[in-house]
Amino acid sequence: MASKLQSNKARAGKVHLVGAGPGDPGLITQKGLRCLENAQVVVYDRLLDPSLLDAAPESAERIFVGKERGRQALTQDQINQMLVDRAKAGLDVVRLKGGDPFVFGRGGEEALALAERNISFEIVPGVTSAVAAAAYAGIPVTHRGIATSFTVVSGSEDPTKPESTIEWQAIGESLVRTGGTLEILMGWNTMQPILGALVQGGLASTTPVALVQWGTWPHQKTVTGIIDNIVERGREASLEPPVMAIIGGVVELREHLRWFDRRPLFGKKVLVTRSRTQASKLKVLLGELGAQPVELPTIQTTPVEDYSPLDSALARLSQFNWVIFASVNAVDAVFARLELLENFGDSRAFGGVKVAAIGPATAASLERRGIVADFVPQTSVSEAVVKEMAGLDWSGVTVLLPGADIGRDVLATGLEELGAEVERVPAYRTVAPAGVGDLTRQVIDQGVDVVTFTSSSTARNLMEALDGDGGVLSSSLIACIGPTTAATAKELGLNVGLVAKEHNVEGLVEALAGYFSE
Repeated sequence: MASKLQSNKARAGKVHLVGAGPGDPGLITQKGLRCLENAQVVVYDRLLDPSLLDAAPESAERIFVGKERGRQALTQDQINQMLVDRAKAGLDVVRLKGGDPFVFGRGGEEALALAERNISFEIVPGVTSAVAAAAYAGIPVTHRGIATSFTVVSGSEDPTKPESTIEWQAIGESLVRTGGTLEILMGWNTMQPILGALVQGGLASTTPVALVQWGTWPHQKTVTGIIDNIVERGREASLEPPVMAIIGGVVELREHLRWFDRRPLFGKKVLVTRSRTQASKLKVLLGELGAQPVELPTIQTTPVEDYSPLDSALARLSQFNWVIFASVNAVDAVFARLELLENFGDSRAFGGVKVAAIGPATAASLERRGIVADFVPQTSVSEAVVKEMAGLDWSGVTVLLPGADIGRDVLATGLEELGAEVERVPAYRTVAPAGVGDLTRQVIDQGVDVVTFTSSSTARNLMEALDGDGGVLSSSLIACIGPTTAATAKELGLNVGLVAKEHNVEGLVEALAGYFSE
């Protein structure tokens, strides 16, 4: 440890002031992500998606310095000093700021503090909410024939105070002359007097206004009206900071251009119960259709306690006619084990053995390892797979079936009835994550619109975490990836409202989109 500290002090540290964008984590720049990937310290704000922190190494120190009205973790001077101290210690620091560092982000102050102390720094611009939130609300800040310029102002100062540095009446007069667009950031608590001052400057009280709360976030809310009624409408919609206002004729384009909040799953909180390693694809697909995925892994895969049955089977791999992989987890577990065995080189270990993959994701996982499955059934439901396989001759055929320690026996039993000799071996364990019970109650209490189950185990583990109390899910749509999972959920007393026709995550998301579109 001492040598590492000496090594750090021997080299000069550097601070990257990185704009994280306004909320949607996809809006951070590639350069910003590269900075995070190399960071040793991340100092971050409140108004950014916490998932961005996952891009930093696990070893990186993460320090929250977020501010909100009336409360802040650290003063600005303390933040400045923290950046200086970490850099002087020879560390690479990312100061991750919501939006753009130089647009009402006090990035200039932090950069000056670094420059005064001869600390190396770099500015990585970010997408400002002044542009992004308007775009996600379907409002172009400039549009030919309506507005050829836009002005961005901080609304944190009350215009009725004598010391206010913003001449709101003059801004109103300017808008009357130029017809431009005015955007007010951080101004919800002072919106009424600000609008009053603009009207005093000559701006018509019928000028269109849009209020955008949590711009670009999955729970974005947009309220439109005119200067005369917009504050009342915002209060009726229970708006709270952060809210930005867009004032001008371009607001009327929203009804033609709105897209973000017209997606089929917009605003729906969807509980994702898959294991953390498998949840990413489902989360991405849900997010693309506007949902707010809430990750609550009720299942995780762990090594089996005794690998001798699997090792024995793999050592005799060439003696089997078929190897059937029922899941991606089975593929991962088998190949991880093969790499530890002597004389294993690559996928050629399966030479002469036919391979079946249950489901397109499993087949794709095999392809990435150089194996093209000889058989991929049209469905992933075990009973239907057996029926489809009945078209092949299984008499005296030897089959290796690696899978979960608590997997269903339908496939193995069905093949044996068709005449196959099946050796079913545990390749991994499925267990409930530690501490999932308290977290489950907390998430459910906050409310979810949809609960997704992608396997029988996810349903069982969630109900176990809820102590069997399925009543707390009565107001949520229960959506299952296939009929087997749905049957388990029903056995557990849940009211299943949706079963995907295509039994994979794409089919599940497509079914949800169709359900809510109707």
